[in-house]
Amino acid sequence: MNYLSHLYRLLKLYSLFTDCELPENFLPQNKTSLIAKLLRIKKHKNKTFSDVLIQLGPSYIKLGQFLATRPDIIGGKFALELSNLQDNLPTFANEISQKIVEEDFNTDIKNVFTEFNEPIAAASIAQVHTGKIDDNQKVAIKILRPKIEEKFRDDFKFFYFVSGLLEKLNPNLMRLKFTESIQTMERSVKMEMDLRFEAAAISEINNNMTDEDEYIIPKIFWEKTTRKILTIEWIDGISIRDRDSLKKRGFDLKNLARIIIQSFLTQALRNGFFHADMHQGNLLINEQGKLVILDFGIMGRLGEKEQTFLAEILWGLITKNYKRTAEVHFEAGYIPKDQKLDEFSQALRAIGEPLSGKKANDISMANVLSQLFEVTEQFHMETRPELLLLQKTMVVTEGVARELDPDLNMWDIAKPIVSKWMEEKISPEVKIKKNFENLLNLGSAITEFPYLIDQAKKTTENFNRLIEYNQSKNKINENTFWRFKFWIITFIGLLIGIYVFLV
Repeated sequence: MNYLSHLYRLLKLYSLFTDCELPENFLPQNKTSLIAKLLRIKKHKNKTFSDVLIQLGPSYIKLGQFLATRPDIIGGKFALELSNLQDNLPTFANEISQKIVEEDFNTDIKNVFTEFNEPIAAASIAQVHTGKIDDNQKVAIKILRPKIEEKFRDDFKFFYFVSGLLEKLNPNLMRLKFTESIQTMERSVKMEMDLRFEAAAISEINNNMTDEDEYIIPKIFWEKTTRKILTIEWIDGISIRDRDSLKKRGFDLKNLARIIIQSFLTQALRNGFFHADMHQGNLLINEQGKLVILDFGIMGRLGEKEQTFLAEILWGLITKNYKRTAEVHFEAGYIPKDQKLDEFSQALRAIGEPLSGKKANDISMANVLSQLFEVTEQFHMETRPELLLLQKTMVVTEGVARELDPDLNMWDIAKPIVSKWMEEKISPEVKIKKNFENLLNLGSAITEFPYLIDQAKKTTENFNRLIEYNQSKNKINENTFWRFKFWIITFIGLLIGIYVFLV
């Protein structure tokens, strides 16, 4: 029975989607045309893909936002369209919000908030009110939509049905792990529907950014926060989309664009935990010209492996070291070992070299990453949801920054963040320290001797490249060079000595 109801629902959906242009990967064209004929549907293309998703409601808006992270499934054109999809929905009654507050705290709302105002904004999962708590502290109060969990639960059953059907109709989607991606999306949405998780995200990113003085993260009021209610401090500011007001206040728009980009790269590269919904509605500028970041419902996380992968890729493209960039993919295990390193390096060169004749401000880092994922697809790289989410966020963030500064030079802005991360995480001295720590376990040192020698060789090569780059910038002196040479020679000598002695 469920199968028939899902099928009927799918046909109704298809009739809606035929009013717009669909991504080619969704269904083979011959099957698409056949269904249209059977249903006697004419394609008028009166709506965009985003329009239809908004019409269908909260679950589909979330689906669209998720698909924006999957250009490998829907193509770059549709990914870009969906990256601007914002879920602005009608508010629900203030009385309902008050009832939710009283039920969660088991007391009259006046005992929780000294002031509770009408909603000011609403999205697919929750809406926001302003209010006050003790000491006249103004706060933003996020309230979960009533019965939203049941609605999403029902829609996800249908999404699983559709993803399975699409994989049967188009076997190419199996490699893209569409069903697994729906599972990832479901886990993300479940976390969004528990506002304590968002509070925890705010807390974590606040801790990560304590040493930064250009960004502000709102304070959480944990005693006023539950699964359905999130209470944070209210911060006044000018929306980043209001360029005229920002100019009138005397803010440097180019500098604001730099702050936005570097805040994102700092989160992603340095901390491995980043805001994955950096659209204009979530960014304010306060009176001091600091960036205020709001709405932490969608977050991305990169492990050390993914951070290293991203930094090395960006560094390789910046320094035009395509072979090293290719090696990073193989070392991370993203490209199967049966693929050829030289051929992949050649493919990366095809991305990087056309950039040489262009001005830096004409080069989009987001587009470069998009091209990179297209190339990796040809070499059978499996889908990495965390990297695709990063790329989607990069597209949105770069777009927001370019509206402030059309001449934005992404590479100049990114370079200090990337180079600092390289120096702190994978510089020669850091690698040597890590390898010396490995020597404390002699048994491990014996079994890993060939690997350590290989790492020492790569470390030397990396350092030589770093020297070449930094010497042009007058950043490395002779003392640093000879100190490194001493340590690397000592390190290799110790390795050989231990190996010969024990073997």
